[in-house]
Formats: sequence, C-alpha cells, structure tokens
Amino acid sequence: MNQVVIVDSGVANLASVKSALYALGVKGIVTNDPDMVREASHVVLPGVGQFKTGIESIRNQNLDQAILNIHKKEIPLLAICLGMQMLGEGSDESPGIPGLAIFPGRFVRLPSSVRVPHLGWNQVEAESQSNLKPSMAAFANSYCLTKVPEGWSAAWTTHGLRFVSALARGRTLACQFHPELSGEFGIGIIKRWLAGEPLESEIHTWGSKIKNIETRTLDASLETTATEDESLSKTKRYALNQVARRIVPCLDVKNGRVVKGVQFQNLRDSGTPSIQAGLYEQQGADEIVVLDVAASPEEQKTQLETVSSVRDSIHIPLTVGGGVRTVNDARNLLSAGADKVSVNTAAVRDPTLIKHLAQAFGSQCIVLAIDARQDGNHWDTLIMGGRESTGINAIEWAQQGNHMGAGEILLTSWDRDGTRSGCDLELIRKIHDSVTVPVIASGGVGTKDDVAAAFKSGADAVLAASVFHDGDLTVANIKNFLEAEGIVVRI
Repeated sequence: MNQVVIVDSGVANLASVKSALYALGVKGIVTNDPDMVREASHVVLPGVGQFKTGIESIRNQNLDQAILNIHKKEIPLLAICLGMQMLGEGSDESPGIPGLAIFPGRFVRLPSSVRVPHLGWNQVEAESQSNLKPSMAAFANSYCLTKVPEGWSAAWTTHGLRFVSALARGRTLACQFHPELSGEFGIGIIKRWLAGEPLESEIHTWGSKIKNIETRTLDASLETTATEDESLSKTKRYALNQVARRIVPCLDVKNGRVVKGVQFQNLRDSGTPSIQAGLYEQQGADEIVVLDVAASPEEQKTQLETVSSVRDSIHIPLTVGGGVRTVNDARNLLSAGADKVSVNTAAVRDPTLIKHLAQAFGSQCIVLAIDARQDGNHWDTLIMGGRESTGINAIEWAQQGNHMGAGEILLTSWDRDGTRSGCDLELIRKIHDSVTVPVIASGGVGTKDDVAAAFKSGADAVLAASVFHDGDLTVANIKNFLEAEGIVVRI
C-alpha cells in the first residue's frame, strides 16, 4: 500500500477517519491537493453537512476531476455520508446543483413520519438475505437514495422508507453510514476495502439476526417498504425497521479529568476521559458525550487535547459541549475529533448561533442542550451550568431550537441530575411531542428500569454518568435488560 489520501473538502470530520485508519496501521494523509489525490493508492472522500457546500468546495478546489479520474481508473475509493451523496446526480437539499454523477440518481429527504436527521444505529441489510451476520451502522443523514443504480451492488436500511445505505462497483464503495464510527463492523469494512477484497462480495454479506424482540405492529408505511423475506418473522422485520435506542455515557470533564457531582456541585474525580470512553465502547456504548463543565476560554487548549485523545480511543460517535460560543469554536472541536457539538448558554443568549452552526456544518452536527427545572406547571430553561434562570419555557425553547436548525435535543432534568431518582418522564414526553428531531434524555438514571421508562416515554437516547462511573451499572447489562423488555438496541 503506497499512500492513503483523505480528501479535505472542508465539510468533513476528518479526525474520525484518520483514527480509524490509524487503528488499522495506516497513516492517512489529509489533503485538498488534486495531484496528491490522483497519485494516491487509496482515496477516502468523507463529508458531512449541506450538499451545496460540499460539492462547491470540491469543485472550487479542482478536486472533482481528480475524484472522477480515480473512479475511472478503478483506484480504490471510499465515499462516506455526504461523500456518497456527492457521487450521485444531485440532491433535493440543493436543487439545481449537480453532483459528480458517478452513478445515476438523486437523493431525496427522509419522510416527516420519522425523526430527521436520522441519527444513531440502524440495520444494514444486503439485497440477498443469505449468509446474514450482525450488521449495524452509525448514521447521520437527512437525505437518501431510494433506487439502486444499474450495475451497482447495494445494501439497504429503513427509516420511514427503504433506502440505499451502501453501493459497490469495481473498486468504489459508497456508504451512507459512517464506517469509521460503526465500531468493529465499520472498521472491518475499511480493513477489507484497504486489502482490495471484492466489494460486491463484501456487501452481500451484510445483514442482521435479531432475537427476542417483543411482537408489535409495523407501521403501514414500513410494511410496504420492508424487505419481504419469509424467513423473517414480523417481529424481526419490526426490529429491522427501527433505529436502535442509544445508551450514551457522559463524561463531565474539568481540567482534563472526568468529574461527577450533583448539579455540577461537589465534583469528584472519576478518571481519565480517553480511558473511560474506551471502556464504555467495549461495554457497548452507542455514543460518548464529553461536556467541559469549566468551559473557560483559557482552558480551550486542554479541551481540544481531551477531545483528540478520546477520538483516538473510540470508533463510535462523539459529541462535545461546553464553551461553544462561535462557529469557530465548533469548527475547532470538530477538527479535534468531535462528530457533533453541543450548545447551551451561548445559544440561549443568541439563538441565531444555532442557525449559523447548522449552515456551516449541517443540522446533524448540532445538538441543543437544554437544562430544564420544573417551576409549577412548566419547566424553566437554565444556563451557566444551572446557576442562572432565564424564565424561558423549556418546551418552547426546544421548538425554537428545532426550527433554527438543531438536529438533536439533549434534555437534562435539573431536578433529577445526579440524584438517581428516576427520569422526569412527563418532561421527556412533552419535549418529544413538541419537536421533530431525536431527543436524548438525561438526569435521574439510577436503575435499568429508569432507562426503559425513559425510552417508553419517547427518548431516542438516554444519557447517564454516575451509574457508569461508579460501576453500579454497565452499558451491557442495561442493554440486555432493554432487549428483554422488547426495546430495540444494538447488542
């Protein structure tokens, strides 16, 4: 292997791709030089955010012809997420803006009947249902391809409709999901792509076997688009058509160390962020959240170093928050290894920050963190780590943030934070019903039943800290419990 090049389109979280390659003993070279791309032995085209921004960046740097050239010469090409979309003819996200047209077909928006963006882990199924093995991947998309181009092999995923989640032809592999963030499954894909194994054969082995899922009724829209296979029970088809509920350990960090307290008070040391994050991934964590509880401008270098070290230790999605006040703050965190950034106080003070961040990086990268405290029959929005009341109705703020471009809500019940007294289920239900994006529930987790109750109240993910840091619960035993309860999780 001569040189593996990662194309810097200006709209990609490059650190996660570099980390995945490094885990396989390969040093990826990030470049926006078309000549280096043409001379590479392998090329990775990652991308996140808006189609127009990505494809215009490619063209403005004269990278479009270089990518077309390597595909034509059958130099191994791996296109990821927006990278895959840019290989098509165009996207409804940016009408009138042509793609590279390496394959025919336009990308359309996912239906409003499901949470959009499509965030988290979902099943990847081969066209053929033979030789199935567990295949679950991390997604972060709002647009999708619904038909397989002639001459290409495909894998499929369902989220409101059945869409193409991967394409393979010759030495080109395009993934709508993020293999670099999909744990062992994704790292295995990259390893075999690097080794030059036949991609069409590779893609036909993807699938899933899901056991012990409670019988439920499929939504009619899913019933008509689901893969028809007599060997799959209705129960299993239901599971294949659902985004898995996520378990998300949170690392509250101060001065480069994990800390935990109650409502950010009486903080105690709980370990090294990178070590803790790696341990939680081994347990089956679906994502890691790092929140800098100090978040002062003076500590930004330490924060970036922490993010970089955590990224190098995990191959699952990473969200980082604390001290994000500008687009440049977010860009620095994404460059250091974050996949998503969380905003709180700065967004309350200037809601247009959410819009600017979404325009720069895409909604799927932007998490609106809301600290809510009950005040009579409503919930007040808190800022400054819970130290300051705003008088803003938390439900109305969630709706406004959703409208401004936030792709996810991280909802913390301030009354329950660190207490292990159970989640605020009414708050979860009201926020879930008021927004169209995924909701992460935080605050109050003390038992496995608490986690199950949060999911049954509408949470798409549950975040917890002290129960994991203190070793009272593990991600694995929570997931085993949830699976027995009929809740779809990634095992």
